[in-house]
Amino acid sequence: MMSGSAVAQIIGFSLSPIISRLFSPSDFGVFGSVDAIIGVIAAGVTMDYSQAIMLPKEKEDAINLFIISCLSAVLITACALVICILAPSFVQGFIKTPNTLILVLMVVAILIAGLNQACSAWCVRVKAFKDTAASQVIRSLSSNGTQIGFGYLKGGAPGLIISSVLADLLATLNLVRALLPDLLALRSYILWDRIKQLAKDYKDFPMYSASMNVMNALSRGLPVLLLTHYYGIAVAGSYAFGVRILQVPLGFITGALRQVLFQKAAEKQHQGGSLMPLYVKITLGLFAVAFFPSIILFIWAPLIFAWIFGSQWYTAGEFARSLILWLMFMFCNLPSVLFARIIRIQRMMFFYDVVLLVLRTMVLIAGGIYMSASYTIMVFSLLGAVMNIIYITIVGYALMRKDGATGWKDIPGSMLDGMEK
Repeated sequence: MMSGSAVAQIIGFSLSPIISRLFSPSDFGVFGSVDAIIGVIAAGVTMDYSQAIMLPKEKEDAINLFIISCLSAVLITACALVICILAPSFVQGFIKTPNTLILVLMVVAILIAGLNQACSAWCVRVKAFKDTAASQVIRSLSSNGTQIGFGYLKGGAPGLIISSVLADLLATLNLVRALLPDLLALRSYILWDRIKQLAKDYKDFPMYSASMNVMNALSRGLPVLLLTHYYGIAVAGSYAFGVRILQVPLGFITGALRQVLFQKAAEKQHQGGSLMPLYVKITLGLFAVAFFPSIILFIWAPLIFAWIFGSQWYTAGEFARSLILWLMFMFCNLPSVLFARIIRIQRMMFFYDVVLLVLRTMVLIAGGIYMSASYTIMVFSLLGAVMNIIYITIVGYALMRKDGATGWKDIPGSMLDGMEK
């Protein structure tokens, strides 16, 4: 799993210097706006039933949750299509482009994202990590390869979007090929009555977890949309490119770890074991991995960006310098996001995400009115870092309560063993 993620990330990063010279900050601004809108909808497109696929002990229940996830994706995609048909100018106002083709691509991307989430979750449940890794490589090769092709053809922002959609489609088709044997073997267990019952049993996922995902995606997408509104599409493009580059090394680890860790933690939960040792071990390990690279980028990011990607991306490097603090702690909070779902504290984290969304929106609007783009992004990053630390602390405390601990001294001794490995 990790090797597949590594290959995918290396391919993407190695081709970025070529891609950055074929597209302008404005192109990435439009692409970032479209990607933000798709990301918000895709975050809730399966109503998060895809994350519930790994929780039932029986495969028969899991396959019905898989079907629920796919049906949810189709339903929400249909709603998005209706909105694009009835109010195309409203949607185009967000992405700052009159190109109708982009609306079509957005709808297709939403459906593919939903099916990909459901298929990925099933592959993780059955430990088909090789297929998941292969899909990551397919996505990276097809995305970066077609971006270079469209770049030489002067495809602009539509070229970036088409490349992304095509890559997700090919990656999803590879996952579908992997799950087909299970789907055929279990098709007799797919029952409408069971689907309705499981949808009710796991209703906290659409009510809280999916809502949290949407709010998190909105929080991440807001900077691009509001920076476009206040400072122009080129500034938003520099921000989007900076985040894209920084997320490559982060995604190298978290892309694989997210799925493996969720499967491992869910298995331990089924066995009645304590989750706290694993939680602390992984969280501290991620912080240790991220600390020194973050220091280097904080000092030299503008020069690194200008040297590797071209002088037009110096501003993106300045933004990256500010963003690294937020992204470092976001990198470390991966276990807290996954474990919050496993121990079913979505309601508590839902209210946290509401507060986070409100605070981020206030910072971006106030910054757009009173501050420069650089200062706005700096304050946004500081807020993100503080809120991620709070998130990690909240989930850690909830895990201690679940284990019957009231303080660090009461955590089971097995934690010490886990920390020494």
